[in-house]
Amino acid sequence: MKKTLLATAIAGAAFASGAQAATIYNEDGTKLDLYGNIQIAYKSIDQGADGSEDEIFDNGSTIGFAGEHLITRDLTGYFKAEFEHDADEAKTAGGLNTGDQAYLGLKGNFGDLRVGSWDPLIDDWIQDPITNNEFFDVSDSNGRIVGIESREGDKFTYTSPSFNGFTFAVGTQYEGDAEGGGTVNTGGDTGANITVSDETGSNASAFAGVEYSAGAFSIAAVYDDLGNNDGTFTGTDADGNAVSGDYDAGEQYGITGQYTVDTLRVALKLERFQSDSDFLADTNYYGVGARYGYGNGDIYGAYQYVDVGGDDFTDTADAAFTSGDFPNEVSDESYNEIVLGVTYNVSDAMYTFIEGAMYDRENDEDDGVAVGAVYLF
Repeated sequence: MKKTLLATAIAGAAFASGAQAATIYNEDGTKLDLYGNIQIAYKSIDQGADGSEDEIFDNGSTIGFAGEHLITRDLTGYFKAEFEHDADEAKTAGGLNTGDQAYLGLKGNFGDLRVGSWDPLIDDWIQDPITNNEFFDVSDSNGRIVGIESREGDKFTYTSPSFNGFTFAVGTQYEGDAEGGGTVNTGGDTGANITVSDETGSNASAFAGVEYSAGAFSIAAVYDDLGNNDGTFTGTDADGNAVSGDYDAGEQYGITGQYTVDTLRVALKLERFQSDSDFLADTNYYGVGARYGYGNGDIYGAYQYVDVGGDDFTDTADAAFTSGDFPNEVSDESYNEIVLGVTYNVSDAMYTFIEGAMYDRENDEDDGVAVGAVYLF
């Protein structure tokens, strides 16, 4: 389960009565809830030429706290904090050993203002509607980003109220000069061997999105300048020559549309990683995903075409419609990714799942299957 609350909501209405948070306190306009889950699963993943590896593992067991306080009739303060633990080896894992998300904010007629740690906007609005599954997802532009800083912390975001179906969000991630200074090694797509060093000065990235909803249909677009992933690099190119200079992490953006009919939801995605480096290629992602609630759980799947080295969307469309050159005929490299899965509800608060994935990489690398069980409280 990738995101506790979102995955619970998507999993189907059958979970609703058993997956409600336990209210610890609710008086005088102040409310505090406790919620969480235990997730234990088995996976077998192909390692390419080295064969496959399997294990029983924790799939993101979480304990969370959420609270809110009515400041005035039109203004509410709120917070959320989630912590993860390894349920499969609880004796030696150190208890609540990592954080997931934590933030506080104000909401009211003006919209929502939030500060803290949570997932990037492009995850929530663009990528998750295609696959936000239990374990396997199709790939996305996040996997092309080289840099140091986590994109989930030190964030400020304003989300507007709905204006006749339109909602927008703008935000920044601020990294002060007391942070940063790390390094990461990468070969990129060219066979180079470089070390990217994080910028040590103060910097603020920028991201924004707009969403429109009308009945069963919604469409969203998001842009992120990846500003906190810039830095400098040193190393050697594919020919062994010494190289160095400023490193620009690039940009990412995408658009996703969704349509829901009864218990069927279908989503389409166009996503792009725009590289500003000689070591990484531009990459386009064309994805379609669907999820159907069959009564005792969900059946879901996704297909994605990954066009490495592809032109931007307008140039790609122009080439396709004017000369018949489709992405798989002009790209440097391409992949066809498929993820399939099904859940089964044991009870209102417990379900099982099985998933399989095929990523079309060399020697079947990263292909695999996973089965697991989840208890929600």
